[in-house]
Amino acid sequence: MRKFLFFVMTLVLAVSCKDQKTLPSLLDTSAFKGEIDGQEVSLYTIKAGDIILQVTNYGARVVSVWTPDRDGNYADIVLGRKSLDGYMNPQGERFLGACVGPVANRIKDASFTVDGETYRFPANDNDRNTLHGGLKGLDHVVWDVREVTDSTLTLSYLHADGQEGFPGNLLISMTYAVTSANEFRIDYTATTDKPTYVNITNHPFFNLKGEGEGTVLGHEMYINASRFVPVDANGIPTGEVAPVVGTPMDFREVHAIGERIDADFDQLKNVRGYDHNWCLDRQGDGLELACTVYEPEHGRFLEVLTDQPGLQFYSGNFFDGTDFGKNGKPFLFRSCVVLETQGWPDACNNPSFPSTRLDPGDTYTQTCVYRFSTK
Repeated sequence: MRKFLFFVMTLVLAVSCKDQKTLPSLLDTSAFKGEIDGQEVSLYTIKAGDIILQVTNYGARVVSVWTPDRDGNYADIVLGRKSLDGYMNPQGERFLGACVGPVANRIKDASFTVDGETYRFPANDNDRNTLHGGLKGLDHVVWDVREVTDSTLTLSYLHADGQEGFPGNLLISMTYAVTSANEFRIDYTATTDKPTYVNITNHPFFNLKGEGEGTVLGHEMYINASRFVPVDANGIPTGEVAPVVGTPMDFREVHAIGERIDADFDQLKNVRGYDHNWCLDRQGDGLELACTVYEPEHGRFLEVLTDQPGLQFYSGNFFDGTDFGKNGKPFLFRSCVVLETQGWPDACNNPSFPSTRLDPGDTYTQTCVYRFSTK
């Protein structure tokens, strides 16, 4: 009888341990309390379905995204910092989780021309080009918090005329929402009082295994695009649009990210891996599937939907293990997937690209959806 009782207790304990799940461990909001330029900064938590987001209004940054794997174990699947100071004074990557703009990606020669007038911006990329809005883009400002609910956060920011050299008082509104369908949705609007160019995007660095859990080379990717925009050695679009067929840029069938990333292909050599805009094969004007990413070890599956013509995919080519995340683990070479829905880069200097011009009286709109599931 004693042996039987011992067996039952052992079995119950084993089942109990097996049923224990890894649960979200949210960041301490006090580490994000502060004041910058007289404006209050904080950390906000929104949740719905199986998704929990933590966002700071400094740079409108997505600090944490908690999702379960196929066994119900949670992990924080975006790279980030554990405090406000880590974002204000980054020791490495500047754009972690941020909203970037007003013109995302690179602007060739740090200038563009509107109606015959040339505007010049800080050359914060290789001392020649402008990257993600200049020295003080949307990632380095405090956004006004307009509304907070259990599942939504609405922010706004006035990018003033002449700020970083950009023309027009650009009034931006952005809502982050999580849904019962396990979606993280971003809706943007913007208006201007002068003709200008606008190309805003979001910059979460995903690792579907969890932050600091190795590279993303085993992540499997699909991209709905038959063309891409080639770049030079500085990441600047050449003005061409090239077919993906027969190249390592062809993700119309699923491939592991690491399968061809070191191929003898000049475009991969130019930027040490993937850091390009794919020209999406769109059917209409609404939300359409742009890409999917699957991490087979834990079963997390990410779908990206957008109403924009382009998707910039960056594979973390400039991490080297000297920068560290929220949990103290290093950001390794190629340890993230960044999926930026946007207009084509440097469209302001390439008239043949889909236009990103915004005029007074018009409204810029964009919607991006990151949808999470497991399989």
